[in-house]
Order: sequence, then structure tokens, then C-alpha cells
Amino acid sequence: MIRKEVMLKDNPMIVDLNCPVARFPGNPVLTANEVNQVWQDPGLQVTTVHNAGIALHDGNTVMLFRSHLRCGMSVLGIARSSNGVDGWRVEPRPAMVPATEGDAFAPGTDATALIENESGGVEDPRITQIGDTYYITYSAYHATVKNRVRVSLATTRDFCHFLRHGPVLEQDMRNVVVFPESIGGRYAGLFRPNDTTSGDVGGIFTQIKLGWTSSVASNRWELQPEPIMMTDAGPSVFSDKIGPGAPPFRTDKGWLSVFHGVRTTMAGNPYVLGVGLHDLADPAQVEMSSIPILFPSRADCRVEDGTYIHVPQVVFTCGVVRRDDGSILIYYGGNDTVMNVGVTHEDVLIALCESYGQDPLTGRLKYDISGHRS
Repeated sequence: MIRKEVMLKDNPMIVDLNCPVARFPGNPVLTANEVNQVWQDPGLQVTTVHNAGIALHDGNTVMLFRSHLRCGMSVLGIARSSNGVDGWRVEPRPAMVPATEGDAFAPGTDATALIENESGGVEDPRITQIGDTYYITYSAYHATVKNRVRVSLATTRDFCHFLRHGPVLEQDMRNVVVFPESIGGRYAGLFRPNDTTSGDVGGIFTQIKLGWTSSVASNRWELQPEPIMMTDAGPSVFSDKIGPGAPPFRTDKGWLSVFHGVRTTMAGNPYVLGVGLHDLADPAQVEMSSIPILFPSRADCRVEDGTYIHVPQVVFTCGVVRRDDGSILIYYGGNDTVMNVGVTHEDVLIALCESYGQDPLTGRLKYDISGHRS
């Protein structure tokens, strides 16, 4: 069995196929308490810190986190750490709130429409670095049209100034992540459409589609008509909802992509993290592990008595960091309430996809649980 020792802040942590992700003993690494010590204005006090996009910039790990204000609206804040684990320095004001006329808009952007569409809050940023530009995809919610959400794009080079480009597509989306390199002269992205007809699970919530563009900043994407990953019924832990989580990252054997999945239970809709391995030249070809890499547990939301907990039984990632030795830091929200870090290794994730996979379109196991490969 593949077994790897990963170091995180002088902590040796073991990961293997039975424990693909090891939780950092110091979790959570950022909570509402630390943010509220900085954002002291009563109108900016928050109840959560979660679902953060992650980037490396100017010698620091940048965490672009989502927080619920006490009024219920989501905004995005920034914290920086020199080691990516602790010592997070929270910026004194939110980095992105619903757009206003005073924001910077890319040429050709319909600022009026964007301002209206973001009026309900901005959520769940993903960050892809291409050259010296960071492309941020984030969910923008309408304030008065129920369940209307469109993933929009912003760019930055310094995480101080942000240029808004508007919706990546003129249709509702919940999750969009962008690959960090061109593939065959074009850029690829993974898309999970929003579904306003099936409630919170099922329907097209069970589909991930592949899109292509010649320019990420153009917001001109062509989606392939058929999904490249899909789950439906059956016993899968991903059976009722899947969606891309963190932007994919390159390995020698393919693009690894950490996604989220949901299976409806009598106690609700627990979220787990899964992993897929996309072909380097054709990311539509994907091997998908049937075994999640992380299930939610009590360890993912350690808070003091009296602290608000937003959504129980959830682990959710919007950002990972691959280190030179193949080890991976997964930054994930626990119970949509706090930010945590887990570690894994690309060899473990690849082995799960190759040896314990499921058909990405039917969910059928590609191995025999009696012990014989099918």
C-alpha cells in the first residue's frame, strides 16, 4: 500500500489509501473570532470564515475567504500567512463585497447588470494563476430573484486591486474552476450548472461539464454539451450532488481535481471531498475515485460553546497548494463555519483514482469489492 509521510509545521503526518487526508492538529486555522478582532465595525462582524480560494503571492499564502456578515450576506476577505498554516494576518476591510459604481470594471462589462446580480452577496472564490495574473471565479447572488446565482470573474495582480469582468456565462452556475495552463492552445474549465427545478440535490446538480475558451478574461466559454462527470442514484457517496472544488493542478500522470459530493441521508445532506484524475491533453477523459478523500467529522469544526455553526456535516474546498515534493495542502471549510488545513500526497490521490475508481458517467465501480479487479 502506498504510504507517505508529509511534514506540516514540524508535524509528521501519515497518509495512505485508508487515510488519504490527514488533518492538521492545529485546526481550525482561521475563524470568525480572528476576523472580528480586525473587522470591529458592528456592520462587518461575521459569523463564519470558510470556502476560501488560495494563492501564493509575494512570498505569502493568500487566503481569499468567504464570511457571512451577521445580516446574512456573504463577503470576501483576505488573510495572509508566511507559512500557509498559522499566523494569518487579516486585512482591515473586506476585499470584495457586492459590486458598486465605485468598483473597477473591465472594458465592455455591463456594470449596471453586474451590480444588480451581485446585490445578494459574493461567495466561494476559486483562484487560478496564469502568468502574473490571478483569475478569481466567484458565485454572485441576486438579492431579490430567488436562487439566481451566476459565477463571475475578477482579476488581480496584487490582491489589493480587483478588476470585475462580469458573469463567465449568461446562465446560472454554482461552481466554475479554471485550469492553470493552456491545453492545445485553449484554456479549460470545469462547470457545475445551477438547478432551480430539483431543490438542493439531484437534477443537473449531479453533473460537471467541461468548457473551453481562447481567453479566460473574455468570458466567452463554449461548454461541451454532455457532462464529463455525472452521478445518479445508486449507493455512491456522490449520488445526489457533485461539483468542482479547487482548481486542478498538474502531475506527471494527469490533472488532479478535488471536488465535492453529496449523498442525501435521513439526517440531511453531508458533503464529502472526492478526487478525479484528468488526462493532460484531453481533460474530458477522467478517472474518478469512488472513495472520498475526506468525510466530515467533529474535528472539522472545533469551536467554543455558544459559537454559531452554519451547516453541520460539511467539508468543502475551494483551494489547494501542491508543494514541490508532491505533497498537497487542502484548505477546506468545516461546517461552513471555520477554515481548516489537511495534507495529502499526489501519489495517494492518483492511486485512488487508478485502483478504486468508478465510471465517471454511470457510477459503476471499476473494481470488484470481493477482491478481484473487474
